Amino acid sequence: MNVVAPGEVTATNNVQVAQFIISPAASANVSVQFGTDTTYGLTTWTQPAGQFGGAVSLHVAGMKASTLYHIRGLVQFADGTQFSDADRTFTTGALPSGTLPTLTATTTAGMTPQNGVDPLDLVQVPNLTNQFYIVATDLAGNVIWNYDPGVSPVVVEPIKLLPNGHFLINFTGESVLPDGVNSVMQEVDLAGNLIWQMTAAQLNQALAAASCTGCNIAVVGTHHDFAILPNGHLIVIASTQQVVPGGVTVTGDVLIDLDQNHNPVWLWNEFDHLDTTWQPYLYPDWTHTNAVIYSPDDRNLIISLRHQNWLVKIDYNNGAGTGDILWHLGYQGNFTLMNPGGGADTDPADWFYTHHDPSFVTTNTSGKFSMVLFDNGDDRGVSVVAGGTCGVAGQPACYSTVPILQLDETAKTATLAFGPTTPDYSYFGGNAEILPNGNVEYDECGTTAYPANNAVVYEVTQTTPPKTVWQMRMTGQYAYRAMRIPSLYPGVQW
Repeated sequence: MNVVAPGEVTATNNVQVAQFIISPAASANVSVQFGTDTTYGLTTWTQPAGQFGGAVSLHVAGMKASTLYHIRGLVQFADGTQFSDADRTFTTGALPSGTLPTLTATTTAGMTPQNGVDPLDLVQVPNLTNQFYIVATDLAGNVIWNYDPGVSPVVVEPIKLLPNGHFLINFTGESVLPDGVNSVMQEVDLAGNLIWQMTAAQLNQALAAASCTGCNIAVVGTHHDFAILPNGHLIVIASTQQVVPGGVTVTGDVLIDLDQNHNPVWLWNEFDHLDTTWQPYLYPDWTHTNAVIYSPDDRNLIISLRHQNWLVKIDYNNGAGTGDILWHLGYQGNFTLMNPGGGADTDPADWFYTHHDPSFVTTNTSGKFSMVLFDNGDDRGVSVVAGGTCGVAGQPACYSTVPILQLDETAKTATLAFGPTTPDYSYFGGNAEILPNGNVEYDECGTTAYPANNAVVYEVTQTTPPKTVWQMRMTGQYAYRAMRIPSLYPGVQW
């Protein structure tokens, strides 16, 4: 019979997170059940004790503030026996002093949203202080986790859950150009303990010491996005500047491959591969790269160039590629836009403009595959060389869409399979993704139909017209991104 001493529940630096410690005397796996009553309902991930047992420590996260919770440890031994610890209670603290946007979540009667939680990248409103930057909510709009970076002012760009159960976050200076000013990347655990961080100055020191081709460059700082690769590497976006003929200081970006020790091992520079005379929007903020995603099928990278109105695929091949641009997707790129019926779509306005955060729809990521993105549309219908903005005198009205594009890389066709206009024009930020239930979730980061400093997140069906399944409105702050994830633990569905 396996005997286990009672577990211990203690507070952490995060008032919404408890620490549970238990010490099996033999090899075992440990998890924690928790909830507002003894039916529990939520479970952490499972972590192993050593070969001969030993202490296992788990952070219990996902609890509302100022609420009493019941917590119970579960120990599954290698011989198949299970030990259930006694029920214990833990009362979470009040949220830290600060201004939290009003969050109102609504599920449409008779419809069921995709289970999970939504981490929110909140944008500080200028001239207001002591605001929240990072929270995660349940589908009722309750804040179930928060993190304060301890620096201000900042923009969170973005926050992502790592395979080790920690969060990786990039912060940059609030409303400061060029992108990346005062940037810092942080890895933190659920209790908010700092695991490691890299400032812009530290990244430049690492670049100066690196031997990779092109790494002898100074960057302003990291911003907007990063990709977490299967081998543990990170692809980060960092801005850099060059003076071009005519004396103009132009801001572009580089992609940097950081290995498991956060050392640069590969660098790709937009100034080496793109034409600085191509200036569709807000030049000399030339490309405004705002997303990078990894394609597992061919081991290449796709980046989102907001101010070029393009997605661009790069021959990365896990660091062994040529760095060549394989294609440009968007207006005046390499692809022909097609209607679902098979004919060419000749209306340039049906492409995406000043877009954000593409993601894969299909499990395959090369050849024939599909992608979705949030199409802000800031210069939709404006001449590609005019540098203009929609919605001003003499220009078309602004609107945003959420296109799903079926791509054929060989035929160079992009079929617009889904592309509804969103309820509000959202002029910056945002994202879109396909949820496991097939619905589309998208974030209107900054809306115009409501008072300033507001955002709305929608889950909608892929029907014509789409039906709203769930929505969450934020009053008082923008939301740069809102991403539905299964839970606060890798591999666990709530």
